[in-house]
Amino acid sequence: MKNINTQPQSSFKKFCRQLSPKRKDSGGEIQQQHNSNSGEDKNRDLEAVFDYMDANKDGRISAEELQKSFMTLGEQLSDEEAEAAVRLSDTDGDGMLDFEEFTQLIKADDKEEKKIELKEAFKMYISEGEECITPRSLKMMLKKLGESRTTDDCKVMISAFDLNADGVLSFDEFALMMR
Repeated sequence: MKNINTQPQSSFKKFCRQLSPKRKDSGGEIQQQHNSNSGEDKNRDLEAVFDYMDANKDGRISAEELQKSFMTLGEQLSDEEAEAAVRLSDTDGDGMLDFEEFTQLIKADDKEEKKIELKEAFKMYISEGEECITPRSLKMMLKKLGESRTTDDCKVMISAFDLNADGVLSFDEFALMMR
């Protein structure tokens, strides 16, 4: 069996954004809300996307409905990828996604997307050939950002999140700091 790449996940997120209802801001401008939605608005948006994807209106999304929904917006999702996406989130084993399973799929995608963004940010702070943020690499990055700090200042900053007291920040320590 072929591995599923992250392309369907990111396409899925993009797909959901395209289907998300547009709202007017206080100035009358239409805008699509993403991260700033309240919990209630996000739930309403997910319901709208779910309803759209549930073509036969049986309250469940099949792999076929998922695939057809992607094709509607010009995204490709193979039979295998659609079946795998459903299988991975199908907690009751019926081969379909109910609304709760669908929301779990979206939440898992959000977490993966955030982890990827954190890894990219982390890479900006490490020097070539290193696997962690050192006081020297932090100082260099801060200088690029227009903030001049001494190496000692950077040591103090790192020590605040350096859980194992090794003088550097690993990715896990960096992720904890960014929460």
